[in-house]
Amino acid sequence: MKFIKYIIIAVTGVGLFSCDTDEFLNPIPTTAVTSNSYFQTDADVLSGIVGIYDAIQGVNESTQSSDGAYNRGVQYEYLLTEHRSDNTRSATLEGSRADFHRYLTDADNTQSEDYWASMYDIIFRANNILTFIDIADASNQASYTAEAKFLRAYAYFNLVRLYGAVPLITEVALPSDTEVLYTRVDVATVYAQIVADLQEAVGALDNSHKARASQAAAQALLAKVYLSQPTPNYQDAQVLCEAIINGGDYSLMTNFNDVFYSELNNEVIWAIQYASGDPLESQGFSAEFTSAVRQGLQDGLNMPNTNLINDLNAYGGNRTATSITNVQGSIEVAKFLPDGNDWTNDYGGNARNSGNDWIVIRYADVLLMHVEAILGTSGSTSSAGALSSFNAIRSRAGLTAATAISKDDLLLERRVEFAFENHRFFDLLRFGVADAVLSAHAADMGYSDYSARALLLPIPAREINQSGGLLTQNP
Repeated sequence: MKFIKYIIIAVTGVGLFSCDTDEFLNPIPTTAVTSNSYFQTDADVLSGIVGIYDAIQGVNESTQSSDGAYNRGVQYEYLLTEHRSDNTRSATLEGSRADFHRYLTDADNTQSEDYWASMYDIIFRANNILTFIDIADASNQASYTAEAKFLRAYAYFNLVRLYGAVPLITEVALPSDTEVLYTRVDVATVYAQIVADLQEAVGALDNSHKARASQAAAQALLAKVYLSQPTPNYQDAQVLCEAIINGGDYSLMTNFNDVFYSELNNEVIWAIQYASGDPLESQGFSAEFTSAVRQGLQDGLNMPNTNLINDLNAYGGNRTATSITNVQGSIEVAKFLPDGNDWTNDYGGNARNSGNDWIVIRYADVLLMHVEAILGTSGSTSSAGALSSFNAIRSRAGLTAATAISKDDLLLERRVEFAFENHRFFDLLRFGVADAVLSAHAADMGYSDYSARALLLPIPAREINQSGGLLTQNP
């Protein structure tokens, strides 16, 4: 990150730089027994917290090509989300990346293994910080604890939605703690832990950061958790969204393009930062979204599907030009052009070491979650509050105001607003239409291997093997 440098220390799980492949993919903090000698001051604890963000940021594939030795953090997330929705696909049918959009992902998939390891890396780093929180200054202990728990909740929220029941580890675990490390815990229990962590974060954080945890980030994430959990809590989700809206700390950018190319702007609530040209701080996904004038290591990933292109052209308004672009006849992603450069200037000549931030939460999401919470189980709403939030999004897009909102209207609005931001798959799940939408999409595209089982990713086989069979597989 621009203000976060890699901490090549064995404290918060950064032992991945020196561990072998088996140790890397097995999320065990092998250096936990020696970390006590490192955490001696408040500054040490803070640097450990910063190290958690490095785990989210991940290591650029162009910097280190081995997926077996380096976490990618969120840099592969689009494969597990956008590619498994009706939004995007790989440009070719070659390699494990192309398996996601065809619903062929198996338990040996490299990118899924990496994402699992990345999320547990975040969790273990957070747990390690919590073990030594008493070393921090008394005045910082509550906020440091809240920040670590926020990040742990973020990782578990991603895991539970993608893999279902997962091991729930809330303390530093040693290799001998096999029952804790490898026993899957039911989805409801995982959600309960996520809620508890985020509630604590809401109460202890302020809004002084955009590239680190904040109160608003915790409120927004908790609102989405409430909407996503097995029994949705619409009322509390609405309260949380209204707290952010009424707080006045965030607003929609007037120009949609500025959301993505004016970093840490007024709309951003939480973003993962990258630095252009720095091999240790840059990202490679922007390059992978190119195809006709290829800049990435692959032939083109996150290629928009025709039905998304049609929706953007029909309903995107002025968002469309920022979302997709025509590159010599190839329709490609425009939201994350490397450092804002397009193909006409060779993508700036530095595409594989881009500095585009990854926006995790922005204010537009809060507004549309507000609508979703008000809708609840209703088919439609004409609530003044819901219309105010919904029409703020439409007005920015240059579209006419709505007088009533259905769930279909909201789902479509979310699709064109957040295209390529890894929301669509989770939106389909949350709205209860994933199987219907994706089975129809698979039929249209000729993906004969789709079934409802594809809504959960397989637990990585390597983790099952290392557990001696204690870790069970999804159906």
